[in-house]
Amino acid sequence: MKTLKSRALLTLTAGVALAASAGASSAETLKLAHFVAPAHVVNSSIVDPFKSGVEEQTDGELDIRVYPGGELGSGPKEQYPRVLQGVSDIVWGIPGYTSSQFKKSMVVEMPGAIPEGMHGYEMLWNAYEDQLKSEFPGTKPLALWTSEPNIFIMKDDEIHSPKDLEGLKIRVPGEMAAALIDAYGGTPLQMPAGEVYNALQTGLIDGLVTGASAVNDFKLDEVANVYSVGAPLGHIMFYLTMNQNKYDGLSDEFKQAIDDSSGMKLSRSGEQGWNALADETLEALRAEPDNTVIELSDEEVAKFEEIADAFRKQRLAEKGAEDVLNAMRGE
Repeated sequence: MKTLKSRALLTLTAGVALAASAGASSAETLKLAHFVAPAHVVNSSIVDPFKSGVEEQTDGELDIRVYPGGELGSGPKEQYPRVLQGVSDIVWGIPGYTSSQFKKSMVVEMPGAIPEGMHGYEMLWNAYEDQLKSEFPGTKPLALWTSEPNIFIMKDDEIHSPKDLEGLKIRVPGEMAAALIDAYGGTPLQMPAGEVYNALQTGLIDGLVTGASAVNDFKLDEVANVYSVGAPLGHIMFYLTMNQNKYDGLSDEFKQAIDDSSGMKLSRSGEQGWNALADETLEALRAEPDNTVIELSDEEVAKFEEIADAFRKQRLAEKGAEDVLNAMRGE
């Protein structure tokens, strides 16, 4: 009888151990959503490396299922609420669409904020714990980075100085750029990136401020023909962030895979991807005879810089954000 009881106990113990082992390694799928096409640079520089890193480290047990083009809900403004509500576990977003939430983070977008020799992703992670974390409630950022420098993308109008912007309607990517264009003398308009093509084609806007990579991503070369490069127009900030509760509920193994495939390394990949595409795009634009690519002279840049420097100092003072910029710069 004792032997039978011992065997029964061993069998029960083994069964519990097997069940626990199966539970620890059971497969799981995370939903990652964004609002642009599969060919957009966010896929090659952020989504693909993150997905492959996580899936390789977990032998496919943690699967990242990607929903591009607004498949889980259209509208870039709704990206952050979408991840908070659990509609998607991970989202890519642009703070400029909801500028009031990211007042500190968007300091990195200011003209002249990123000094020579530094990168936007470094600055954002430098300041994250002490300054920026509160702007990401309920989520865990997986990547924070900035675009290449913004340029003027115009239809017919050549921009050599701030005076050339007078009377022109310029689409901007967020509140920071809107205030800057206003300071330069133009009329800023905000709209989702997906609406820019038609707006430029129909004359609703005269041009836009964004990175050169957007020309490729949104086929803007079909409706734009003049590009001014070199003015201090700042950068655009991006984030890839995950629902914190979803992350907390994962096994330690899955958490480690996410941690190892995100953070500074993934952010660097994003920034490098944006800059590389911008360089390729500008090279192609210069080679097209129907385009006018204006490389602003030092004297022309100086006219913009005088306004941009005063703008940055005033904005930092008004928002009490000097300590934010200092933290970003590691000062």
